[in-house]
Amino acid sequence: MTELQALLFDVDGTLAETEEVHREAFNAAFAEAGLDWHWDEATYGDLLSVTGGRERIRFFLEKYRPPFEPPADLDGYIAGLHQAKTRIYTERVAGGGLPLRPGVRRLLEEARAAGLRLAIATTTTPDNVIALLRASLAPDAEDWFELIAAGGIVPSKKPAPDIYHHTLDAMGLAPQACLALEDSHNGLLSARAAAIPTLITVSHYTRDQDFSGAALVVDQLGEPGAPCRVLAGEAGATEYVDVALLREIHRRSLTPAAERAEAP
Repeated sequence: MTELQALLFDVDGTLAETEEVHREAFNAAFAEAGLDWHWDEATYGDLLSVTGGRERIRFFLEKYRPPFEPPADLDGYIAGLHQAKTRIYTERVAGGGLPLRPGVRRLLEEARAAGLRLAIATTTTPDNVIALLRASLAPDAEDWFELIAAGGIVPSKKPAPDIYHHTLDAMGLAPQACLALEDSHNGLLSARAAAIPTLITVSHYTRDQDFSGAALVVDQLGEPGAPCRVLAGEAGATEYVDVALLREIHRRSLTPAAERAEAP
């Protein structure tokens, strides 16, 4: 059986609860452009069904602002708004105050010590990723990861599997050698479409989504003395997600159901 060799991490909602900062940055960019658009939590929760910031703005215009008279160069207009949003987001994140989710730093350090390869596979822009890693993890945190696959480097974003296919190809890995860590339904669909076993750690905006097919679903990765809560799947007596548990759920995900049923 193939052993676990690499962990592939989503970013927004998985490494940190970033979505509120993203929402506020979108609103600030709209105000800066003289627009009266405002995305409240309910609206943003709906918009999160679409991955990618530029795609999200376009979806908003189609669903919530049909009377909006688009400029001749709508793509350029949306790109300008998104560029302003990215600038505002990275400035706010770089200022600190956005902690990693419980257990993230611990698990990354354990994985590095265990010799597991690490990568980022996300639809957010590279600038967003680097700003978060440097401010919330370590000044050299991007060097912790063998690959940062981010943004529009692939034709289709999640839930399409393109970003995971790109990551596997770039690292020379088979999907069965990896475990993806995601927080959303779209992320799960993306990883599973690439045949990668997936652990879900639900976030503020995703806790009620469908995670059928995940190897394990938890409310957070947990810490010693602050255990995680298992929402679906089996974690045994483990109180928090560590490398040993990741190896176990990876092994189980590759073991046929009939074989598991016959095990003593």
